[in-house]
Amino acid sequence: MKDENFVRFDMKKEPVKTKWYLRPVTWLLSFPDVLAHESKIKKINMDGIKPPYIMLCNHNAFLDFKVATKAIFPHRANYVVAIDGFIGREKLLRDVGCICKRKFTNDITLIHQLKKVIDNKDIAIIYPEARYSLCGTTAVLPESLGKMCKLFKVPVVSFICKGHHVNSPFWNLHNRKVKPTEAEMTMILSKEDLQNLSVDEINEKIVDAFQYDDYRWLKEKGISIRYKNRAEGLHKVLYKCPSCKKDFSMKSEGEQIYCSACDKKWSLTEQMELKALEGENHFSHIPDWYEWERCEVRKEIEDGTYTSGVLPVHVDSLPNAKKYIRIGNGTLVHDMKGFRVQCQDKDGDEHKMIKEVPSLYSCHIEYEYLGKYGDCVDLNTLQDTWYVYPECDSSEFSVTKMALATEELYFKDLREKGRIIKKGLA
Repeated sequence: MKDENFVRFDMKKEPVKTKWYLRPVTWLLSFPDVLAHESKIKKINMDGIKPPYIMLCNHNAFLDFKVATKAIFPHRANYVVAIDGFIGREKLLRDVGCICKRKFTNDITLIHQLKKVIDNKDIAIIYPEARYSLCGTTAVLPESLGKMCKLFKVPVVSFICKGHHVNSPFWNLHNRKVKPTEAEMTMILSKEDLQNLSVDEINEKIVDAFQYDDYRWLKEKGISIRYKNRAEGLHKVLYKCPSCKKDFSMKSEGEQIYCSACDKKWSLTEQMELKALEGENHFSHIPDWYEWERCEVRKEIEDGTYTSGVLPVHVDSLPNAKKYIRIGNGTLVHDMKGFRVQCQDKDGDEHKMIKEVPSLYSCHIEYEYLGKYGDCVDLNTLQDTWYVYPECDSSEFSVTKMALATEELYFKDLREKGRIIKKGLA
């Protein structure tokens, strides 16, 4: 496929300090939302901590970036941003100091970019979960974090926002106007800690700092969500019925989530708890249902039976920050071997993307991408990003199940190789 749009994004271009004239713009774009949500920022062990340092942030919504901007005011920072964030605005994002990354790839170039930020005596802001949390709890973190932090020899700060997921959950981005939200900015590793602790000990401190549960936080704070359609989209995450055990049977509407196979129904209360309309409740806490699904996927993997089947798909490529380019139609298989995507372009040329199990500890997914493209799996190499959209009924697949299976397949591979799986890490 020959197209001038397939010029690759220049990942090696050095990050710049935020242009002086854009710094007030970033504040103007951030502070109104921070004020609207009455965001409370608590700083712990931050006395005397000045740039350069690494700031590791959890990721639940776009509001994360705005609150982080307020937290570090008036200092400069460089943010690691996925390539889709650069679409149509590459120059602007580069000028405010953003660094491009393709998700779930091992990119040594990023280390050089972050080293430049540290050398500039600025703040390197990283979202190590590499995606919005699906249900307001911690996503798996890469084991390489500890090694990177030890390499840079500057303080490591965690920034954990609370309330951003329940305000605008990944499965339904409508703003529920939750307030006040909270954030904790904590120096978790000093220069001396990095020198004296092992990589494993550093990782343990990072994982401990990243423990959060937005639904539990909401309940503890006594905040109510009065948005009438608060359950709509929840079936994207909770795809399996705990009553009849059928996959891909869940639907949602208004304040209810229900199974189209056995007609079991739950109401989602203003405290974002699930209550069965009849019979056994199974789960009241959304993350508990999600983790039960993980266990169900793990059983299939341990039995060696996990497969998505052969799904018809169309594939869009994002080689640079200009626009998505339709490659063509084809098939997707996700099974015990990993991902295999093949498609044919308009010229009849064949294209393949193969991601074997050891190469992918997790994957990025989207629900109803940009409100019009449907659910998809986002697969990356260092040179390209493929958005793979199944073209079949939602009763035949779930990208959430694929994401869970990707992680569980990776963990199984580690166990078979005799590797010790550490809490919260991949």
